Amino acid sequence: MAETQQVDPKAERKAARLAQQISSFSKAHGGAEGQIAYLGERGARIVLVGEDGNWGDLVAPSFDIAEKAVEKAGITRHESFDGEFAAKVRTGRYEWSRMAGIQVGGPKHD
Repeated sequence: MAETQQVDPKAERKAARLAQQISSFSKAHGGAEGQIAYLGERGARIVLVGEDGNWGDLVAPSFDIAEKAVEKAGITRHESFDGEFAAKVRTGRYEWSRMAGIQVGGPKHD
């Protein structure tokens, strides 16, 4: 007897929407690669890096949905965010000032 898997239609729709967003990002940036990071009960973060160095991220409600979305989008998936993959990220003034603000206690409020 063949074993059948239960398919959650809501999860499939969410994976398809995320895949569409990933594909749009990839198209806008000359291609893309990604990495999935587990966020615990919050789900999983999909970090995307375009061929042009721009980056972005999406949050999926679960690691499984994130994996399905990346697979449907057809981008290269890295196991970790380091080495050559991390070196592709191009950061600008905003990112550097934001990171510096976090390091010294966050943004100043007048």
